Amino acid sequence: MARRFISRMACVIAGVCAWSCAFAATDDDPSTIVSDDHEFVVAADGSLTEDDTAVLRANTSAGVDEIAQRYVWYDKSVSKVDIVEAYSVDANGARHDVSPDQIRDIQEPRSAGAPTFQDAKLRAIIFPAVGIGSTVHLRSRKSQAAAVIPGQFNYYVDPGQRPVLQQRLVFDLPADKPLYADARGYVAEPPVTENGRTRYAFTYRRERIARIESGSVGYAQYGDRLLVTTFPDYASFAKSYRDAAADPGASDPAIRALAQSLTQNDPDDRAKAKTLYDWVRHSIRYVAMFIGQSPAVPHRVTDVLANRYGDCKDHVALYGALLDAAGIRNEPALIGLGSVYTLPSVPGYGAGAINHIVTWLPDLNVYADSTASSVEFGFLPLSDMDRPALLVNTGVLARTPATQPLARTARLQIEVAPQGEASFAYWVEDAGWSAEIERMNLRLANAQRRDQIAADRLRFTNLRGAGALTTSDVDASGGPFATTLRGTLDDVVWPTGTTALPALSSLSGGIATATRTWLAERTRTQPYLCIGGTFDEVSQITLPKTMRVTEVPADQDLTGAFFRYRSRYLFDPSTNVVQISRTLDARFGKQVCTPDDFRAALPALKQIERDAQAQIIVKAAGR
Repeated sequence: MARRFISRMACVIAGVCAWSCAFAATDDDPSTIVSDDHEFVVAADGSLTEDDTAVLRANTSAGVDEIAQRYVWYDKSVSKVDIVEAYSVDANGARHDVSPDQIRDIQEPRSAGAPTFQDAKLRAIIFPAVGIGSTVHLRSRKSQAAAVIPGQFNYYVDPGQRPVLQQRLVFDLPADKPLYADARGYVAEPPVTENGRTRYAFTYRRERIARIESGSVGYAQYGDRLLVTTFPDYASFAKSYRDAAADPGASDPAIRALAQSLTQNDPDDRAKAKTLYDWVRHSIRYVAMFIGQSPAVPHRVTDVLANRYGDCKDHVALYGALLDAAGIRNEPALIGLGSVYTLPSVPGYGAGAINHIVTWLPDLNVYADSTASSVEFGFLPLSDMDRPALLVNTGVLARTPATQPLARTARLQIEVAPQGEASFAYWVEDAGWSAEIERMNLRLANAQRRDQIAADRLRFTNLRGAGALTTSDVDASGGPFATTLRGTLDDVVWPTGTTALPALSSLSGGIATATRTWLAERTRTQPYLCIGGTFDEVSQITLPKTMRVTEVPADQDLTGAFFRYRSRYLFDPSTNVVQISRTLDARFGKQVCTPDDFRAALPALKQIERDAQAQIIVKAAGR
């Protein structure tokens, strides 16, 4: 139930229409949107009222969970929500009204513990007597006294992944405030102008959506969506943010003093920018509220510094002020965070549009996202990579880097005892964007958690045993990071028979794991993530004299459009030692691949997978 609760809220919070949030379709869709009507009446200053009427039906027991409790997100400082009517109708046609005590406000979970964000609320409506075949009926009105952007309006919606029998969205605006739209799958009706106002309407219907494939990019990138906005272009949208974010207090003496004290020993601008970035990402707690949910204005920099927390706008404002104090040019960059790698043709905030902001340092040619506490300076989290970035100061669209370095070096030693158990030592060094993620994961892990990580790395490699984990310096703020795992393994070979011994060159997380991830689908029809990197793995397996090796895999050399792969297998019968080496260089040149790319890569991927899963045949001596 908790997972469904979070999933529903993620849809609502990200700006998707509250009644179109959905879950993956199956042959029997758990629930159906029977009807979903929204009418927005927008004033000249951008304030508005939104009237919503929705009917949803539960088709299965899972659908009961989906529809029995609904949520409306709002910011109580500028909005008011009224539940006009709420009731369920059971499969026998009996009506069950929602009582006042079944409507309650709860704190938006991401804002908990952050007082300056606690105006973010969820109005929860709990429907009684919901079973299979029931429908829930909800009419609500939201009044918003202040626009997210003064004098402007935008709204984003995608239909989610459940059937939609009927949806209609109406936008009523002053006639001198034209509405621009990017509509995919939504059908526009002719606008109607009368009495100084224009009504724009869009309708939508869809009975089935294809399953979202494993590793696929967000549905909004290739599927149906609607963004409407009063902004004619991205340059004017950038200017609106720039004007709203102006903060005379950004040059406060406390900011200058902090920047100077932190960077006084740094030799150049890059070192200073890194020092300030590390301070902000470690010292300012991130409150993960998407930009555009409420007025798109950062808090004053001095308040963010005093409170030691903030959302993405606040992070960018404070980091930018510190960079300014150090004399380093910087510029806010608005992006779409997550699994959508394009922006609509018209600008606006929303789950599949702009919803996040990072910092661009032009003289260093670096994008920085200080909300990502586990990402080293000079890198970006994958959720920020390879996507349009609207530079706020210049109003132009740029693009975040498509790729960034990743390298993984692994060395594995296994020594098998006569009875089939073994001792092992495993060393891994991560370099590039993944190193700081691994370092922070272990920096935050207590002894019990480290033991669990060690056990998981054996279990995910289909090994049974125990190990102790040690690391290089977890307090470093950058550079490669190494882990060492030492321990024992159970029943690696059978001492009295024949064993197909996995020809391991790494535990989980290496070439075999990466290949399985790329091959998560047999065929692909949707764009998908393709994260490259370089892997260098060497292992040595020492067997007792009581066992003999009868077969080792053949060497492999493979070069393709995306991969360079090489494996070598050496067996020394005098020492009963097998040495295995594998290298893989995966270069896609981008973060999003197409179904055609997958088809082109598939023959090489299958060959690499077969080799990474190869086995050594071992028999008891004398058999």
